[in-house]
Amino acid sequence: MARQQTSELRRGWTTGACAAAAARAAYAGLLTGRFPDPVTIRLPGGQMPSFPLALGERRGDAARVGIVKDAGDDPDVTHGALVVAEVAFGPAGSGIAFAAGEGVGTVTRPGLPLGVGEPAINPAPRAMIRAVLTDLAEANGAPPPDLRVTIAIPGGERLAEKTMNGRLGIVGGLSILGTTGVVIPYSCSSWIHAIQRGIDVARAAGLDHIAAATGSTSERAVQALYALPDHALIDMGDFAGGMLKYLRRRPVPRLTLAGGFAKMAKLAAGHLDLHSSRSRVDGALLAELLGELGADAETLAAARVSDSAGAVLEIALPWREALADRIARRARAVALATLSGHTQVEVVIVDRAGLFLARVGDGGG
Repeated sequence: MARQQTSELRRGWTTGACAAAAARAAYAGLLTGRFPDPVTIRLPGGQMPSFPLALGERRGDAARVGIVKDAGDDPDVTHGALVVAEVAFGPAGSGIAFAAGEGVGTVTRPGLPLGVGEPAINPAPRAMIRAVLTDLAEANGAPPPDLRVTIAIPGGERLAEKTMNGRLGIVGGLSILGTTGVVIPYSCSSWIHAIQRGIDVARAAGLDHIAAATGSTSERAVQALYALPDHALIDMGDFAGGMLKYLRRRPVPRLTLAGGFAKMAKLAAGHLDLHSSRSRVDGALLAELLGELGADAETLAAARVSDSAGAVLEIALPWREALADRIARRARAVALATLSGHTQVEVVIVDRAGLFLARVGDGGG
């Protein structure tokens, strides 16, 4: 799916913002006996969105509120999910504690910004929840709150199968995410977050070799080649630049970059965002490389006007492997320049059947 212009699209709210709003409404139910509907919260950037309640109930010393997440026009896996906060009074002096309810995961591997055994409610949403609850306590003349906040997303364990949580060691459900509380359509912030956390988890596990792939076919080929564990695999998609720049700050000893010919041809041309809306295949570069390999004039002319690297590969069949090798070498040079020499790099180009077209660099010649 092509990325669209975000200025024309409706923004939405993160799971963290929904959880904070639900927690505020639930705490209001405990303090006043009434659930504000809609409930309004202040986000870190100063916005004050209002959220209609889908659920509001009091059970003894606890209250539960549910809010349906609206991700705007972003294709978010949690769009339409019910985010539930249950707030209960805790022991005096305990402060605000967090727990994972149905569909919210638990951290099982080091390297994330949460300790092993903690509910996967990220630090920014926790801070947001604490802020709205403390503010509400002050507004009602109550002392600093001692509360247990349980966040749930019914059906979240099934939804988490569509995310990278399993590789990160988050089991049992989704993560509660969001730094600003706002979802910007097609910003792919959750994907970039997962790339960064995947690198953090691999480093914390002491892995000396990770593989970052543009898609599932190339990822499976590299995993089989090196027998890498799942938490050594980074689903980088089109975000080669973001992944490489994060590795520059947090290096690992060895990286295998894997992808199809078209994506690697874009990287070879210096593009760090490999999405079709952000970068195009450089036909002139492909023609130049084919010329160096001795391709005929007809092939060179067709390559120059082609906007499909796959099509070039088909018309240049006699030079297929040699062309892939040159693309891999150029892509590796771009990656090494971006990393500033902190990591050994191998570039692997894989065809649609999962067979290797080229392997260049550490481990690949």
